[in-house]
Amino acid sequence: MATPLLRSLWPSLARRPATTPSITTLSSQLASRAFSTTPAPNATLNQVLRGCRKKQRARHAVSPALSDTLCPQQKGVCLKVGITRPKKPNSGERKTARVRLSSGRMITAYIPGEGHNIQQHSVVLVRGGRSQDCPGVRYHLVRGALDLAGVSSRMSSRSKYGTKKPKKASVGS
Repeated sequence: MATPLLRSLWPSLARRPATTPSITTLSSQLASRAFSTTPAPNATLNQVLRGCRKKQRARHAVSPALSDTLCPQQKGVCLKVGITRPKKPNSGERKTARVRLSSGRMITAYIPGEGHNIQQHSVVLVRGGRSQDCPGVRYHLVRGALDLAGVSSRMSSRSKYGTKKPKKASVGS
């Protein structure tokens, strides 16, 4: 099966008769064949002084409260619902909620879509994903789950906003 592919990749195999090579011979050929014959150069003194041997800093998580517990979503209780003004070039009022997660952490989450029905003590489902123009908002609430209703009269991208497909009007009745 893989023999014609190997023959096209390595011409030295193409000259051999069409026998099926065993896996051990192929792996030994690959192990002995190096892609570069020149050794990797050592760092110069200036490169070392500039800091080429420093360890890379670890990347921070976008949604730390969820990545610490290794959960894609978490349930939480809404403590306060309010609005946030977006960052400089944008203007408007973004709806946000202060939520206490089931792990005990307090977060600020964005409420997507037009209009919402949550208030204090509502139980909501929180997913990751920051709101780019709201500082400090690193989470989204899931529409259509638990106490947060879906967006009414939504026609496009309904699955993101927890809206069912509208019923077709029947002609006969």
